[in-house]
Amino acid sequence: MFDKLRALLSAGKDEGSVGRVDAVSRAAAFLMVEAGTIDGHFDPVERDRIRALLTQRFSLNSSVVEELIKEGEAMHEDAVGWYKQSRTLKDAFDYDERVDMIEMLWEVAYADGVLDHLEANMMRRVAGLLYVEDHDSSAARKRAMANLGLE
Repeated sequence: MFDKLRALLSAGKDEGSVGRVDAVSRAAAFLMVEAGTIDGHFDPVERDRIRALLTQRFSLNSSVVEELIKEGEAMHEDAVGWYKQSRTLKDAFDYDERVDMIEMLWEVAYADGVLDHLEANMMRRVAGLLYVEDHDSSAARKRAMANLGLE
């Protein structure tokens, strides 16, 4: 599953280079930054979680990850809406990949150990925009909590 996601995100990149950042990776990074900032605090632990997720799950190098986080922050400041970014991911990912994206967002939301009501609301809305069923979002939430040691 993650291999397909990695292949999609690395499509069009030159081997050995930083590569170009595409709309899918921008959308994913933006939604992760939104999950980290929606409660009014973008804690270092949330930023570190985003770095780890983008690096590990999408096989991106550190300079690309930093670029994506900065772009995500700029998009947040410009009040870019969730619909367009969610639509980009919905159109690019199959159902299992969208569930994986929800799991990543839950990891960012829980990175500081606390789920704010704004984060929970965002997760419900983004899961709907990605057409992820409630039971699959709930299972992704549980996996994210387990990944973070919050069971």
